[in-house]
Amino acid sequence: MMVMFFSTPCTLLPAFGGFMPQALEDIKVLDLSRILAMPYCSMMLGDLGAEIIRVERPGTGDETRQWGPPWKGDQSAYYLSINRNKKSITVDLKKKQGQEIVRRLAQRSDILLENFLPGTLAEMGLGYEQIKAVNPKIIYASVTGYGQTGPYKNQPGWDFIIQAQGGVMSITGEPDGSPMKVGVAIVDITAGFFACASVLAALHYREKTGVGQHIDIALLDTQVAWLANQAGNYLVSGKPPGRLGNAHPNIVPYETFRAKDGVYIALGVGSNNQWQKFCALAHLEHLLNDPRYATNPKRVENRKDLVAYLQQVFLQKTSEEWLKILTEAEIPNAPINTLDRVFADPQVRARDMLVEVEHPVGGKYQVVGSPMKLSETPVQYRIPPPFLGEHTEEVLREILGFSPAEIARLREEKAI
Repeated sequence: MMVMFFSTPCTLLPAFGGFMPQALEDIKVLDLSRILAMPYCSMMLGDLGAEIIRVERPGTGDETRQWGPPWKGDQSAYYLSINRNKKSITVDLKKKQGQEIVRRLAQRSDILLENFLPGTLAEMGLGYEQIKAVNPKIIYASVTGYGQTGPYKNQPGWDFIIQAQGGVMSITGEPDGSPMKVGVAIVDITAGFFACASVLAALHYREKTGVGQHIDIALLDTQVAWLANQAGNYLVSGKPPGRLGNAHPNIVPYETFRAKDGVYIALGVGSNNQWQKFCALAHLEHLLNDPRYATNPKRVENRKDLVAYLQQVFLQKTSEEWLKILTEAEIPNAPINTLDRVFADPQVRARDMLVEVEHPVGGKYQVVGSPMKLSETPVQYRIPPPFLGEHTEEVLREILGFSPAEIARLREEKAI
């Protein structure tokens, strides 16, 4: 899908077939965040139509602008991946003039997003209570490593560190190998999702009551929350789960197997009905009468012997043969795709998860599309990731009413 970026709401987009409203097109977001967690949240809000004004440090901006290679032109791929549908202004928050600019923007905003250490913005006169005083309806969302309370609240949070501290690394990796982190910054990304969901809930509450609120999202809370069934297993049994590689703690067989050609495939036998079908197609009917494997609890109990036996079975056919057999029998399976195969997958393309866009300097490039599919208010890719401070004068002039002389003075004072 080829999409041209535009700069006005309700844009005519070829991908969506005409002028379409957007769910959040009347919402204004002041984004003081950086790196990944909260910028991911603001990108989601921007994709849904919100106007995002992103405040960055003069001269350097968001650290991810320098997180390359790879690059598209002089823009890092990392930065480009999470900053569409935003405007960038540069403001020095340490200067009184810069703080006043942010306060004035906050007065005109529905949402403020930030990820400073607790208390940092309050020292600048920009904390929740101070912003609430000038805009009682503001929804002020904070993402930090450990939250606004607790003994660790003043410590910075990093995705990798939180994966270690929050337990996910203890259950990720091969049983006899080292603990492993997830291959993407999953804590940051899911914190952005939780922040976005919380913001939308707060918007709904404000619509009913007229009352804004402070949202407190912690990376550690986020990671602990999505331990999900693994946490449930521990809390019920009192036994900390270990690493199972690609296996499932509660279902067997549900993991990867190596085929005759050396290629691994993923197999997910999630029910007794699927187990019976699998045994039939693999000519393993004798296993159906084996009491050790008759039910899923028994298969989990006898996991080691069963998986070792099935691995020998999988070595009898190629991966292509197994994928065909399993698919025809409607047993969950998949090849283990590298990213080139992911983005060549016809289903991924049919769902517009690969989008070609235009950048004013870098030219055409491809980005991951949004997974949010709304029938009446589809997401739109209106604005390319902005250059540092690209919209500073536009925002100061058109939103805050600054004159050219006032803007020039702010530049001389290095407040912007």
